[in-house]
Amino acid sequence: RRARPAGRPGEEGIHAPRAAADLARGLQAVYFDFDQSFIRDEASEIMKANAEWLKAHPQARVRIEGNCDERGTREYNQALGQRRAASAKKYLIDMGISSQRISLISYGKEKPSCTDSTESCRQKNRRDDFTVVSE
Repeated sequence: RRARPAGRPGEEGIHAPRAAADLARGLQAVYFDFDQSFIRDEASEIMKANAEWLKAHPQARVRIEGNCDERGTREYNQALGQRRAASAKKYLIDMGISSQRISLISYGKEKPSCTDSTESCRQKNRRDDFTVVSE
């Protein structure tokens, strides 16, 4: 039996959680402007790549997680995060991905990726994350 090169898919010893994390690397986050929920032009290429990844993995189901920066009330940001996630879902559906494969959740401002009070940090928090929930 031939040895596989290190780091290749199927490498022995990869545990299920790590394999799932490796699988999810094919999906990238998209970012939003302040107080907006539409997919920006520069995010279109990422969304197209996410759709292609989902097409290449037809058994994968994805959860789109809407996030916001810390400004605004908890309730407002919950609703904005939901609109952001719904916007990404619509984009994927328009690209041919079945709605049955996509679930949504809004974390509002509860799951920041950055906690500094700077605009560059806030931009990192205005995002949709894509998490593979089953394959």
